[in-house]
Amino acid sequence: MNSDLPDGYEISTDPARLDAVLIHTWLSEDAYWALGRPREKQDRAIANSLNFGVYDRAFARQVGYARVVTDRATFGWLCDVYIAREARGRGLGTALAAAVRDQVAEFGLRRVLLATADAHEVYARVGFEPLTVPEKWMTLGAQ
Repeated sequence: MNSDLPDGYEISTDPARLDAVLIHTWLSEDAYWALGRPREKQDRAIANSLNFGVYDRAFARQVGYARVVTDRATFGWLCDVYIAREARGRGLGTALAAAVRDQVAEFGLRRVLLATADAHEVYARVGFEPLTVPEKWMTLGAQ
C-alpha cells in the first residue's frame, strides 16, 4: 500500500493507530468542509468508516488522514482527506489517494465518489474524473 509514498512515510488502515484528537483538530479547525464539526460526530464518523492514516516514521506521528464510507460491495465515498500543513508539498496527498484507490479496488466497488473544491488535480492523478452526467446525481442536505 505504500509504494507511492516518499521515503520515511507509511500508510495504515489500522484504526488503533489513529490519533482521533489530532484528526478532529485538523478537520474542525482547518478543513473548509468540516469547520466546527463536533468531536463526538467525528468519532462516530471514524468508527463507521474505513480509515487511512499517513505516518511519519522518523517522528512516529500521524501527518495525514482519509476515510471511506462504504458497504465494501458496491459503493464508496472518499471524504475527510487531510494532510497536515507542515507535511504538504511532498506528494503525500496523491499517495494517500492512490492507497485508497488500491484498497477499495479489492472490494470490486462499482463506484467511488468524492467532492472537492480545490484538489481536483490530486485526485485526477490517481484516476478520478469529473461526473460525465452530473444531472443524474442528486443530493439531500447541504451543498
